[in-house]
Amino acid sequence: MVQWTSAVGAAQLARQLSSQSRPAGPGVRRPPAYRSLADGIRLLVLEGRVPVAARLPAERELAVALAVSRTTVAAAYEALRAEGFLESRRGAGSWTAVPAGNPLPARGLEPLPPESLGSVIDLGTAALPAPEPWLTRAVQGALEELPPYAHTHGDYPAGLPALRQMLADRYTARGIPTMPEQIMVTTGAMGAMDAICHLFAGRGERIAVESPSYANILQLMREAGARLVPVAMAEGLTGWDLPRWRQVLRDAAPRLAYVVADFHNPTGALAGEDQRRELVEAARSAGTVLVVDETMTELHLDEGLTMPRPVCSFDPAGSTVLTVGSASKAFWAGMRIGWVRAAPEVIRSLVSARAYADLGTPVLEQLAINWLMGTGGWEQAVAVRREQARENRDALVAAVRRELPDWEFDVPGGGLTLWVRTGGLSGSRIAAVGERVGVRVPSGPRFGVDGAFEGYVRLPFTVGGPVAEEAAVRLAAAARLVETGAAPGAETSRTSAA
Repeated sequence: MVQWTSAVGAAQLARQLSSQSRPAGPGVRRPPAYRSLADGIRLLVLEGRVPVAARLPAERELAVALAVSRTTVAAAYEALRAEGFLESRRGAGSWTAVPAGNPLPARGLEPLPPESLGSVIDLGTAALPAPEPWLTRAVQGALEELPPYAHTHGDYPAGLPALRQMLADRYTARGIPTMPEQIMVTTGAMGAMDAICHLFAGRGERIAVESPSYANILQLMREAGARLVPVAMAEGLTGWDLPRWRQVLRDAAPRLAYVVADFHNPTGALAGEDQRRELVEAARSAGTVLVVDETMTELHLDEGLTMPRPVCSFDPAGSTVLTVGSASKAFWAGMRIGWVRAAPEVIRSLVSARAYADLGTPVLEQLAINWLMGTGGWEQAVAVRREQARENRDALVAAVRRELPDWEFDVPGGGLTLWVRTGGLSGSRIAAVGERVGVRVPSGPRFGVDGAFEGYVRLPFTVGGPVAEEAAVRLAAAARLVETGAAPGAETSRTSAA
């Protein structure tokens, strides 16, 4: 019986390994070649970038791809088998594993379980605690409005009519005339993206994505069978590189393109109004459907910041631009309400396809968001959220600059994330060592395609005050262990900052 469930090609594995490290710097002992290879594969497994139960290339194939001897690969595989990270059987090959008692690595950015929060500072998830008393008030308001709906079947594939109307009115108030027929309520932004990918991008279809981009969306697209086409962001916080986008849209002709215009996750960049207009025009000319993630749009933190017009204002009919929104970032991640704004015919297709997925979004949560938006509670809660995120951002920035002066970053004017260049150290190894010293942080390659951004980590504005200071202290401790080679597998930790 075959024990592996997927396979990793030699060229793909070689790319991931080559992005991970380069020869050790002065004063750092160089490990044997087989040990470096074994450490690199183990780290890819622990990061979730090579799945558990994935068949690895044959020794000869990987040796050719890496330009090393077959003996080196054989010794690395043997070391991994001894450590419990590889299993083999004659005739079936070798596949990745995790030792007994180790947790399976997460492919996405799942939050820590509550029982771990006391000992580990969680910087893995860009989400804040619920803003009270507005959460409690919203649920109480929803319960008061629930009885009429309790007498129905409770299935509303397009969303509650009252919430669809509310969301349409809010787009209209932003200057984009919108009918409720242009809105579908979903189970969070991930539910919206899943529905869009299944409708527009079948297995093997190309999807253009920013590079870097939001890790969980990238993984969703991979698992849907899409072929991701990365498009590099412009330098700093300046938004998109339009010449690159035009070239990719023209040459690759992707079926979909996914972008975050407002306080991009992870970089925090804010695309300018001219960039938005030009990208919509380029997508329309290429026949590409442009999916715009607006989950961060209300989290502008700097005083006096003027927000550009929404991307959908340059395609108000919604035939080229599909807009995805959510309550998760602006309000609370536990309130799993998202939505799509698009042309009515697109919404009808999405709703029809939903019959084979989740049928609809929970009624009580829809009523809670509708109550918030209809009573002014939404604006009050978001104002509190902005203040909290601003204070957390400023505390984290000060702490990282003090404890890790070699790390580089630009401070965004909004959103929830800081994209940090780690002074030439491997972000993957910092993440692995960080778990052991009590701070959880996602490494840069989670936000790229095929191992890019090894020299980065993402730090969200989810903690402030003394906790932010302690998080920076623990990150500095992890960086020192990686720098000196004191952590297992850290000997070849230096990497070019992609």
